[in-house]
Amino acid sequence: MTLDPVHFDGIADLASRIRHEVDAEEHRDVAEETWANYLDPLYGEDGPVLEPLAELRRSAADVEELALQPSPFDTAHGLDSGTINPKTFKNGLVLDLAQAAMSATPSDLDLHRSRTVITSVHSNDATVRTDTDWQTWDEGYSRGRIVHTTPLARDQERVVHGLALYLAESHHALEHADDVDDLLLLDGPVYPKQLVNWADRHASLADLVTENELVAEVLENYVRLVERFAEKGVPLAGFVKSPASQALVRALRDRGRPTPWSSDAAFFGQVLERREFDGDKHRRITDELAWTGWFTSTLGADGVFADSSELGVERDLPAEEYEVAFFVVYDPRTDLVHKVELPRAFADSEDCRDAVERYVTSQVSAEAGPPKPVGKADELARIGATEKEELVRKLEQSFDSRRDENYDDQRWPDA
Repeated sequence: MTLDPVHFDGIADLASRIRHEVDAEEHRDVAEETWANYLDPLYGEDGPVLEPLAELRRSAADVEELALQPSPFDTAHGLDSGTINPKTFKNGLVLDLAQAAMSATPSDLDLHRSRTVITSVHSNDATVRTDTDWQTWDEGYSRGRIVHTTPLARDQERVVHGLALYLAESHHALEHADDVDDLLLLDGPVYPKQLVNWADRHASLADLVTENELVAEVLENYVRLVERFAEKGVPLAGFVKSPASQALVRALRDRGRPTPWSSDAAFFGQVLERREFDGDKHRRITDELAWTGWFTSTLGADGVFADSSELGVERDLPAEEYEVAFFVVYDPRTDLVHKVELPRAFADSEDCRDAVERYVTSQVSAEAGPPKPVGKADELARIGATEKEELVRKLEQSFDSRRDENYDDQRWPDA
């Protein structure tokens, strides 16, 4: 049943009664003042928490010209994980399955064929047993493993999902590290930052690592990944398609700054969006990509992964080399903000920063979205809706137990 016109008009009228004390232009003025006066560096209670790696700068260039720039890398690889999303069964099992895949540009069909699959299972029944040994199939191109999770956070579905995804991604990256010669782009941040949220029931992430071997395995995998690529001299970067952090906004608020933005991405979007007058109105300039210079960050979860005492995992490199550096890209064609991360082990090199910056801005210009290696990895790892339903049916047969559905699942099966 759809809304009647009278209901639609009533809802719209109700929404129109919401008033903004500050208009969009004033928001932009606040963003400009914040950019100019508060980020070089941004201080927290114990010192800088956000600081330009070189100068505080913004850049813009014609999209078509950027797209035609020669690549600074002969090859590039992408990595992503796809999941079926957490499923609960009537026998009490909560399960998710993730498969990780690596792409290569130019293509490497043998590499594309390979998969790492992690099935994470949670049950309150102490008699449930899971096999944690690696199993291989497809003539050894792919391998998989089952892990049994324990209560870590308030939302068990979030835990089985996160562990499946992070374990699949990190193991696959380590397994194929030697296949990468020039650049590896993770689809997402360079560190598993969701784990920091799980630590809210523990004194620290280090305590969570001590108490849970799977969390320790995840964190050690990502630390070893940084060390492995640093040893190879090959940059390891993360491309965050939809950054959702509010750590910068919170830090600015703590400094007493007005923060009318819903997220850090919204702030950077206003800082980077370029406009011109078209008659008596502003029009967004859509033929030029815009991006910031590089920052180092210990904001939010970044600070946890930069602190060896907080992380609880032994590391071989100096602590500062694990710190996160990033720059932000704004695409006016889609009005979207993307974030690119590098550990300081790579970002401290100006040549490396410049190469990654040139590659990503050229790729975003050409693709109007994520760089091609990330898009290819996403296609390889994605588990489609039909495949998800078939996998759930197979799991129901294996468990001799139906999926535990509620009314919403029946009413909106595709939601």
